[in-house]
Formats: sequence, structure tokens, C-alpha cells
Amino acid sequence: MGLVAVKKLKVHPYISYKNGVCGGRSIIEGTRIPVWSIIKWYKIGMPIEEILKGFPQLTPSQVYDAFSYYYDNQDEIEKDIAENEDTYVKGSRK
Repeated sequence: MGLVAVKKLKVHPYISYKNGVCGGRSIIEGTRIPVWSIIKWYKIGMPIEEILKGFPQLTPSQVYDAFSYYYDNQDEIEKDIAENEDTYVKGSRK
């Protein structure tokens, strides 16, 4: 019996990290859109259809992969959301 080559699949094919882009946070690959921003819109009540309209450069597959990534990495994304809320609040007090 011969060896079978198995290609390792990327768990989240539309998510990446890039030094110097969005603070090295998880982003939609090929964009500067952080995963946390998509999740935050959803958490404040925006339906997925509206998120897709708000980010017309994204495909449904990219947006749904952001949700999949979130559910696999909730602590990371929740931390990103909290840190960015702090930055926004501090920035708006100036």
C-alpha cells in the first residue's frame, strides 16, 4: 500500500495576520478589514445581509469565515473589540 499525500487545509482560508496591518490582528485576507469589526457590527444588531452591504468588497464566504474564526477564537476577538472600544472612547474625548 502506497503513501497518500494529504494536503493540509487552512482552517480559516479567508483569515490572515500581517505585520503592520491593523496592529497584527486577524483580518480578512487581502483586505485591511479586521475580523473584530465584522463581529462587532453583528453584536450590535446588524444582520449579516446588512454587513455584506456595508462591506461590498467582501464575499459571503469571507464574512461567514470571519464568524467561524470568531467562534474558534472568541477570547482573541472579544479582546480586540474591547481594546478598540477603549481606543474609540479615548479618541472621542479629545
